[in-house]
Amino acid sequence: MGVPFIDIKRFEPGFLEAWNAKVAEMSKNAQFIGGAEVATLEKRLSEYTGTALTVSCANGTDALQLALRAVGVGAGDNVLLPDSTFWATFEAVVNVGANPYTIDSNMSDLQMDFDAFAKAIDEVKPKAAMIVHLYGWGSSRLADYRALCKQKGVVLIEDGAQSFGVKYKGDAIYKGCEIATTSFYPAKVLGAAGDGGAVFVNDQALADKVRMLANHGRTTHYGHGAVGWNSRMDSLQAAFVNLSLDHFEARLKSRQEWAARYHKDLKAIGVNDITPPADYIENGYCNVTLFENSKRTKLEAILKEKGIGFGNIYPGAMSDQPGAKEFLKKRFGANNAQQVSSTVLNFPLFPYMTETEYKEILTIVESFVSGKN
Repeated sequence: MGVPFIDIKRFEPGFLEAWNAKVAEMSKNAQFIGGAEVATLEKRLSEYTGTALTVSCANGTDALQLALRAVGVGAGDNVLLPDSTFWATFEAVVNVGANPYTIDSNMSDLQMDFDAFAKAIDEVKPKAAMIVHLYGWGSSRLADYRALCKQKGVVLIEDGAQSFGVKYKGDAIYKGCEIATTSFYPAKVLGAAGDGGAVFVNDQALADKVRMLANHGRTTHYGHGAVGWNSRMDSLQAAFVNLSLDHFEARLKSRQEWAARYHKDLKAIGVNDITPPADYIENGYCNVTLFENSKRTKLEAILKEKGIGFGNIYPGAMSDQPGAKEFLKKRFGANNAQQVSSTVLNFPLFPYMTETEYKEILTIVESFVSGKN
């Protein structure tokens, strides 16, 4: 039958009809920039994340750059970030003129390694640091990261592109942050009908700075207090995310249920399936397994032959990317990020997967692990 790695077309009954009606209404009234949909979305996002203020923007990468610029990071400043992340995290640091230093991964939770991070803070004395909440959970030492950065006077920017809906110690993972970001790329747990992003803050002055930078540095319509750029979220994207928020809990529950099934069944057949650390309730963003490299290659070939989608999140460390060579100042830690990159394999996981699809995936994996395939 075949199963896609992710299917973003499995909408609830009536969703597309409601979306089409919303588009028609907004188009008729030329509601394209700003307005009620954007304001409503920002309010709802703050309520959901437990943060005081939300500033929507054009995409998740812009959200990172807006956060960096808003906290004063610019040319020549040093910034720490994980060696295992999506390129946008590294790219954002470079694009604001700062110097990136990467930190290795911890093999227990596959997040940034705290000990290497602490060493780097003392050696580099960064202006800011970026922690990335990968895979639909976060670091087991998130509280320690927040406390250390506060103690050292380092702004901690939390890249939460994969963590919307994650609970940490009973609250949204963004609660308690100084500044955090997310992405509404369509494949995210909460996705738009195109690109979109948001910055979450708990300080009015910081929120005002983010909003100003995202709107050409405007102080008035033709007054500009800073050099920003156009990173406004358009009203149609906001409307789509608002509509998706109406169904978010059902989608989240479905993801979490399939994530739990994977944990139970894959571990039972001897697969190295990675589970979230204590204190976390994951959002089911993706399933994460580790296979020895040659076995992973063989299993990928079988999955491809059977029409089963898979991912490698992520297939390369930032410090190994050709585009990083010109800008990377130093890498801290061992080679865990490289080890994860060469062994990670992600099986399909998305809302409203069917039992038939799941069993097809599991049967293939079980057959491979047992040596029958």
